[in-house]
This record gives sequence, structure tokens and C-alpha cells, in this order.
Amino acid sequence: MPRNSTRRRMFTRVGVGLAAVGLLAACTSNTPEDDNTEPADDGQQNAASSNDDPGENVVIGFSGPQADHGWLAAINSFAEQTAEQYSDVELRMAEGTNDPSAQISAIETFINDGVDAIVLLPTDGAALTQVAMQAMEAGIPVVNVDREFSDPAAARATILGDNYGMGVSAGEYACQLVAENDLGDGAVIAEIAGIDSLPLTQERSQGFADALEACGQNVDNRVAAEFTVESGEEAASNLLQAANEIDIIWNHDDDQGVGVKAAFDNAGRDEFFFIGGAGSANAMRWIESGEMEATVIYPATQAGDGIKLARLIAQDRGLSDLVQVEVPRRIVLDAPVVTADNLEEYLPMGFES
Repeated sequence: MPRNSTRRRMFTRVGVGLAAVGLLAACTSNTPEDDNTEPADDGQQNAASSNDDPGENVVIGFSGPQADHGWLAAINSFAEQTAEQYSDVELRMAEGTNDPSAQISAIETFINDGVDAIVLLPTDGAALTQVAMQAMEAGIPVVNVDREFSDPAAARATILGDNYGMGVSAGEYACQLVAENDLGDGAVIAEIAGIDSLPLTQERSQGFADALEACGQNVDNRVAAEFTVESGEEAASNLLQAANEIDIIWNHDDDQGVGVKAAFDNAGRDEFFFIGGAGSANAMRWIESGEMEATVIYPATQAGDGIKLARLIAQDRGLSDLVQVEVPRRIVLDAPVVTADNLEEYLPMGFES
């Protein structure tokens, strides 16, 4: 999908590939002068192996929130699936919880057990910062997933989705639809947000507004839901009652999108292009059947990527596709748009709402 070069702050979005598919080779002579001659060293370090090759056995503790909707269930599932790929990883899963105190207790247990690394998607980043610091001080590297700690020193590495970038991707795609369908300056664009008090919702909305502004558009109608099916249906019903005609709707979350879609069907409204968010299997099936235009990925694979990073850090290895010999401290994943044209590529990552 073409990107608008005028967008604001969008150059800060960084994607880092985690697949280990090659070796970094140092340049050396193939014909040494004699048997005692050492190969020339140009200062580059040759990666010993692919990251997926077995290494030292490690124990990784994982803790995440309660899987009370599809995206969080997928977080836990990808963590388990990823660990199972490696014969050198023993994964210890704490019971999912929305209680910060219970999650703190789980991390304390990991510390007392002396695990080699911890992957943590905190119920509350600020509340879990202190116990993550305790793990780091005990020599146990922590990989922080999705919700950041209040002190960056509490994590050896942080891996995040891109909420602002998610809004940008949705807005850029909306701009593309406006241009391709000759909707003009009078295009009516609506937004169904998540919980408005959350920074992630604010970032998504800001990215959407910034991308629309870059092509001369704006949000005409906006409602907020609560990331649940019931709230999505209620918010979408209110939106449809307030606007007799809409050209494009972006819904922030595909889990609440089940209710949003029900409201559309109940009202018999389908005159608009429907864009979703997060990348659920439901949304991808709707795209496949022509009932939805697109969805913007907010990767449920983050915890799986966290397991990969924790394994390498605990084994004192870096990413073999990078010249840098250490695992990066911060990785922000991309927020691509899934349409009928690239659906097959993303179907394996779709989660059930």
C-alpha cells in the first residue's frame, strides 16, 4: 500500500525482523599463505549459527493478563507455540490474571525459582515495574511486552505493537479509499474507538487523525466502546443512528468488532467501507467474503517474539541477521493493513474473537 510522504511523525515507526534466516559472514581469505597463517579479520564478528539452532537449555517464565478476550488469548497461545518450537526451552506459564498483586506474586515465584529469563505482559506497567526491577537486579533478564514499565531499566528488552502507527495505517488506507472511489473532500469518515481513557486508544485516534489530515480528510463521527462485543454493538448502533450516510468506518478492535458488525447487519447498513483493527480470524473471514474491506494488524504474536528474544538473551546470543551482536533493547512491530490482496499471508496469525 502506498505511503504518504507528508505524514507527521510517521518516520519514527520502526520495524525489526525477527526471523533468523541467514548468517553474518566475516570476509576472510580462502587461500592462506601457509598453514600457520590466521585468517584475516576485518573486525566483523561471524555469527556462529542461525538463531533457531539449539543452544544452552534455558527456563523462561511467562506471565500475562487473563485471557478475557480473543487478542489476549492469542498472546498466551503464541507464547506457548513459540516455546514448543525449541528443544532448549522450558516454558513456565503463570496463570493469567487481571490482578496486579497476583501477577507480582507470580514474578516473585519465578525469581525464587531462579529462572533464566522472564517474559512479562503486565496487567499494569507501572504496578509491575518494581518486581521487574527485582528480577533484573537478581540477574534475570526481563522482556517487557506490549504495556511498558514506568522505568526502562526494569527490562532488558521491550517489544511493542505500534498503536500510533496502527491509526496511521488505518488513516492512510482510508485516504487511499477516498482517492480510488472519488469520494472527494465531502467523504464522511467515522471512528469507533476503544476505551477513551487508555493511552493506547488516544494514540490510535491521534494516528488516524494525523493520516487523514495529510490527505485533507477528518473524522466526522466518533464513538467509543470498551473492547467488548456488547459495547461494540451499542456504540455502533449509536453511530448509525447519528449518521444517515457514512463512507468509511474504522473500528479500533476486532474483538469489539463482532458487536460492531452485528449492529451493521441489524440496521441493514452496508454503504460504507469497513476497516477493522488487531487482525482477528473473524475479520479476515469477513474480508474474504467481501463483508469487510480491511483490518490493521496489532500483533498478537508479541509474546511469541518475546519468548524468542528471552531465549537468545538467556543464551547470550544476538540476532544473527544483525551486525550488532546484542539483542536490541527496544523493538516496535509494524502495523500492516490486511486486505483481500494479502489475506493469505496473515491468515495464520488471525485469532478467534
